[in-house]
Amino acid sequence: MSKASVILTALILGLVLGISLDAGHHGLTEFADVIGTLWLNGLRMTVVPLVVALLVTGIAQTAAAAKAGKIALRAVVTMIVILWGSATMAAFVTPALLAALPMPLEAGAALKSALSSAPATGEVKPFAEFVRAIVPTNPISAAANDAILPLIVFTMAFAFAVIRLPEDKRTLIGGVFEAVGDAMLIVINWVLAIAPLGVFALAYVVGAKAGTAALGALAHYVAIVTATGTVIWLLSFALAFLGGGQNPVRFFRAAIPAQAVAISTQSSLVSLPAMLRGVTALGVPAATADLVMPVAVAIFRATGPAMNLAVAIYVAHWMQIELSPWALAAGVAAAATTTLGAVSLPGTVSFVTSIAPIAMAMGVPVEPLALLIAVETFPDIMRTLGNVTMDMAVTATISKRGGDPKGAPDQ
Repeated sequence: MSKASVILTALILGLVLGISLDAGHHGLTEFADVIGTLWLNGLRMTVVPLVVALLVTGIAQTAAAAKAGKIALRAVVTMIVILWGSATMAAFVTPALLAALPMPLEAGAALKSALSSAPATGEVKPFAEFVRAIVPTNPISAAANDAILPLIVFTMAFAFAVIRLPEDKRTLIGGVFEAVGDAMLIVINWVLAIAPLGVFALAYVVGAKAGTAALGALAHYVAIVTATGTVIWLLSFALAFLGGGQNPVRFFRAAIPAQAVAISTQSSLVSLPAMLRGVTALGVPAATADLVMPVAVAIFRATGPAMNLAVAIYVAHWMQIELSPWALAAGVAAAATTTLGAVSLPGTVSFVTSIAPIAMAMGVPVEPLALLIAVETFPDIMRTLGNVTMDMAVTATISKRGGDPKGAPDQ
């Protein structure tokens, strides 16, 4: 069994056992809560250093890709615009979906009480206070207090300063942060090695306290987050038509092989050969495809900001936290920027490193993420499907807008 399957099995077993034993065994439930909390804290301790390290290296990779020529620069700018648009879309679509299809009140209340250790955060701050807090007076203090958005602002300023250094110093500092990131990934993989135990313990607690409501709530979560990602998938066809001049039916047919690989493997990298064949069949010159597509696979995750922010918004809905416009704005900024540092990571790792900073920036508890990671297998299919399709749409658009002779609209 894959790691994701083992974690999902642990979730199901924990819920079933917790539901069947109910809350009569308070000592066992408390013991499971302690084990689950320790495992969750193990995940949380890696977030801040890993986000800083990956964001510095991610910005360096993005800057290096942009220096490869005008086509590469145009591709990088287009991708960054789409990432911000993806996060902004989720800030409007996900609350709308939750308003139209809300979690049953009794299920939400039961789940909230089941995770009673989660702090009641999410307080509404005045706009002026929100703006003043964006630039940290002390980045070390920001990191210590989990003030993620100010920390991201400082890290981005630091990373852009690093790429302006002479090559020897840039290489030295880049190597340090790359090593820090690699070390933290080793730590987080150690923590994830015992994920089945941690998820089982937390699922037992939720099952004992929330009962069967937990099962329906998890299914509801998968549907909402997947629906948000589906919007990005649909928008890729619009981009291919409006930006790349591609007939939607022809584009869909060309994308089918890459989409089939994406669904079966949940890997954009493995889907790369099929994507290259697909865009070539659309008339994109091989030289353009060979340049833009690897850049897209390396630094671009179109569904990441949308679906990551959707998870954080869903957790707020779960915990009955009313998000202010400023909290959503902080989530958009965190989702769009941390995506650059989440590339090429395993799904379970990127789930933690990408969503926890967003939740922390919005004042949303991260405790529920420990359960949601177990069902990430299902939304992850839409993540990869949307990513590979948008990669192809962006490549067709860059080819068309770059004046490639074969990038003319399909007749």
